[in-house]
Amino acid sequence: MSKPKVVLAYSGGLDTSVMIPWLKEHYACDVVAMCADLGQEQELDGLEEKALKTGAIKLYIEDLRETFVRDYIFPTLKAGAIYERKYLLGTSFARPIIAKRQVEIAQREGATMVAHGATGKGNDQVRFELTYMALNPDLTIIAPWKDVKWDLNSREACLEYAAKHNVPVTQSKKRIYSEDRNIWHISHEGGALEDIGLEAPADVYTLSKTLEAASDRPEYVDIEFEQGVPVSVNGQPLGPVALIDALNKIGAEHAIGQLDLIENRLVGIKSRGVYETPGGAILVEAIRRLEQVVMDRDSLREKDRLAITYADLVYDGRWFAPLRESLDAFFTQLHRRTTGKVRVKLYKGNIVPAGVWSPYSAYIQDLASFTDTHFYDQKDAIGFIRIYGLPTKVSGMVGRKGVQS
Repeated sequence: MSKPKVVLAYSGGLDTSVMIPWLKEHYACDVVAMCADLGQEQELDGLEEKALKTGAIKLYIEDLRETFVRDYIFPTLKAGAIYERKYLLGTSFARPIIAKRQVEIAQREGATMVAHGATGKGNDQVRFELTYMALNPDLTIIAPWKDVKWDLNSREACLEYAAKHNVPVTQSKKRIYSEDRNIWHISHEGGALEDIGLEAPADVYTLSKTLEAASDRPEYVDIEFEQGVPVSVNGQPLGPVALIDALNKIGAEHAIGQLDLIENRLVGIKSRGVYETPGGAILVEAIRRLEQVVMDRDSLREKDRLAITYADLVYDGRWFAPLRESLDAFFTQLHRRTTGKVRVKLYKGNIVPAGVWSPYSAYIQDLASFTDTHFYDQKDAIGFIRIYGLPTKVSGMVGRKGVQS
């Protein structure tokens, strides 16, 4: 009789490595490991050999970068979704695509279980498990860090377990920060960052230069959009992955996209994170500039209002919720005219507007100037103000009567 199978989200790090023999031991199952390449630039050579040696029956290495950018990053960019004023959701929308592929592999392999290495104190557990529930509610979810059988609650305990079960562990100097990286960003938590009374140390930044080390010369960058989707950098058409890679390199030289945020986790804990999102920060500022010239006031305000809802949905792990999918339809319609070119100047962490052009621009220079044109007769403003101000005038009249009495 064949054993039941579990598909494990696998990185090759210490935690998920020891989970392979742990799952086999406690669930009497075969483990299929799955590693997603989202542009984290980690060395994948030798990962299959390590997974098999650890006890997995198979390893899937999935290059999901193109899908990640096209179907997760760009829709979030069009929505203008930013969590708590700053966070560009780099980890938040990475988990659903990993979990989705796990579910697909589980179906292919005939697996009845899926597992992840997220802890019970963070947001990722919710993002993984809500995706499993949405896409295949029949799968059994195993989360070792929350399992009563799991007693490996320290790095030392995991190392001891690894040695006992012949799990290969890469010996290298471990950074003191907990980090998550993909093509969109890199996040840093823990270590000195846990003291919110201290400035973030310079050594936390690994993707971009510090402000002090950033280039002393400003750099101009042109970005073209088609219906809200970036398609070229400095006149060169680029695919989704290459475009973000290019902007990451440019932005990193100028310390663009660095933020220090004390955020509210979904589970109720406040945590401090330092994020680097150089290319993403440039794209956010560029599309905002283009929106300013192509969208009317009501549309722009409604977009900003719904952007908060969209950000909450993504942050809270509800990527596959009907509401988020419906909002995508709204933002796609809204961006029909978000086409054009934006020029920005990058200098010492700053993104400065330096030009915008669009065939759908609603900015008419003659109309915006102080000079009278046939579009706008200033005398018409007399009647407009009288009608528009009538409720204010009535309120003032009533107020005066109340004071006099």
